[in-house]
Amino acid sequence: MRRRHLITSGFLLASGATGLARAQVPAAPPPAAAPPVADAAPAVVPPRRTHALSLLGEPSLPADFPNWPWVNPAAPKGGEMAQAAIGSFDSLNAFILRGSPAVGTARIYDTLLAPSPDEASTEYAHLAKAMEIPADRKGIVFELNEKARWHDGKPVTAEDAVWTFNTLREKGRPFFRAYWGDVAEVVAEGPHRLVFRFSTDGNRELGLILGQMPVLPKHFWEGKDFAQPSLDVPLGSGPYKVERFEPGRSITYRRVADYWGRDLPTMKGTNNVDTLRYEYFRDGTVALEAFKAGQVDFRQENVAKDWATAYDFPAFRRGLVKREEIPHELPTGMQGFAMNARRPLFQDRRVREALGLMFDFEWMNANLFYGSYTRTTSYFSNSELASSGLPSEGELLILSAFRGRVPDELFTTEYRVPVSDGTNAGRENARKALALLQAAGWTVKERKLVNAQNQPFSFEILLNSPTFERVALPYAQALQRLGIEARTRTVDAAQYQKRTDEYDFDMTVDLIPQSLSPGNEQRDFFSSEKAKEPGSRNLIGVSDPVVDALVELVVAAPDRQALIDRCRALDRVLLWGFYMVPHWHSRTFRVAWWDKFGKPERNPRYGLDLASWWVEPDRARALPADRSVAP
Repeated sequence: MRRRHLITSGFLLASGATGLARAQVPAAPPPAAAPPVADAAPAVVPPRRTHALSLLGEPSLPADFPNWPWVNPAAPKGGEMAQAAIGSFDSLNAFILRGSPAVGTARIYDTLLAPSPDEASTEYAHLAKAMEIPADRKGIVFELNEKARWHDGKPVTAEDAVWTFNTLREKGRPFFRAYWGDVAEVVAEGPHRLVFRFSTDGNRELGLILGQMPVLPKHFWEGKDFAQPSLDVPLGSGPYKVERFEPGRSITYRRVADYWGRDLPTMKGTNNVDTLRYEYFRDGTVALEAFKAGQVDFRQENVAKDWATAYDFPAFRRGLVKREEIPHELPTGMQGFAMNARRPLFQDRRVREALGLMFDFEWMNANLFYGSYTRTTSYFSNSELASSGLPSEGELLILSAFRGRVPDELFTTEYRVPVSDGTNAGRENARKALALLQAAGWTVKERKLVNAQNQPFSFEILLNSPTFERVALPYAQALQRLGIEARTRTVDAAQYQKRTDEYDFDMTVDLIPQSLSPGNEQRDFFSSEKAKEPGSRNLIGVSDPVVDALVELVVAAPDRQALIDRCRALDRVLLWGFYMVPHWHSRTFRVAWWDKFGKPERNPRYGLDLASWWVEPDRARALPADRSVAP
């Protein structure tokens, strides 16, 4: 059995008795000599065959489960659901760095496994009908379902999956190279036997990560340049296919009536709507008006002010529109104003801390958000992985190895986000911020903050939606009291993606999502290597050997308690680095819809499973033909 190791003061100590302790025990007499025996071959431990993978114990559903527990397996099929998308699109290839892909393309493809949104870190057989885990855990075998077919009728094979993996790692977004970095080899050992071999036995979640891989058709892409954005309708094997689209304006997906996987337990009671249509709008305000006019059927509301004030319109008052707050148990990660640490302006930790002191969440929550949000205080918020208080014994065993390379306060002081009196004046926080800036070499001259070269402290907050202007402008106003010029600039979706992919920004709003089992994706979020690679998710530009080491510890966590301790240790180092000005999070999904849908009696714990909703024909017919003039 692999022994667990603890890291302390830079040394690796194997668990068990020390040499001193063993010296205090009287030596036992030597055993009697045993008669010689013939050499025996080592026992071969067969691989474990399973229908599901889980990081947190055994999966809750047996191999013969009929359907997800929350869905309605008898849900009717038919009807249409129209949703809004923001911005534009010029590509149907969502896997590459170039282009702006259309929303919804994931529905075209099947993944090897299907995650259960009702269980943490658990995935069930889907395109693969079973998995084999070798005893040394240095690989995984996916046995593909022989019934799987592409939409053109050809079989889905292991060779397709091998081609997909190699193509995405070579030509896909940088994320794939980071996510699959511990895969040494992938081979097809037959038409339906897909074998991955790993370079380590320490990456516990790698099998689940590979289970999330969508499989693409090798024969469709032959002769095409995968790395180029394209509006050619892609071929898939999933429950939907592209029916029609107008670039930048709308795209419609049609349910595949003879979908090969419709009777799988992971599919029964889901994908009930015949037509999924996405209409593109310039910004969220226009999209909301489109919903009120009946051009859009379903809306997930992300703006607290709109949720509180914008839904009192005639159709809602007449009961034609419904809305609900659906609780969830999702980790909410970190959203905040992200400083580009590649910029010299933000490379001093004291400067970053000072900028965080000037963000008045209490005023914003009361005046902009109607008190509906909770302040985010962790990169792993709303989960047991979030750090709090002072480091625990387990965290200290990890962090002690990095003394002198992390702030001393990390060991002695509880991290707390700044709290204000709610006036957006924040005099006490402003005094602290100015002291930090002065210690970093900035002074106030003629009401402007300048450095030793008399250069002003000036930067741009890049936004991709006017929605965040109402947050960025008060923040910029608060910074102005210190002599800092913070300009806000809102650009379209395509320009925003290009600039963030190339790290051409000073500050922006970033969302770093988290799951209950963090692992490989942390490399893409925080590693030094990814900070230099265009298109990675390390927008903030963290480039710190300590963070790199902690990320690798998270990836290699041998058990749940080790994962918790290591995530909390990483969290503390990131928080005390002040790379982001933390925003807020909500613990409910706020949804509104025109009353034409049925939905399960309960929602799964860790997701909004809109695929399990369906259209009720009688309700759909009862809605006015022209909902924009509904009485």
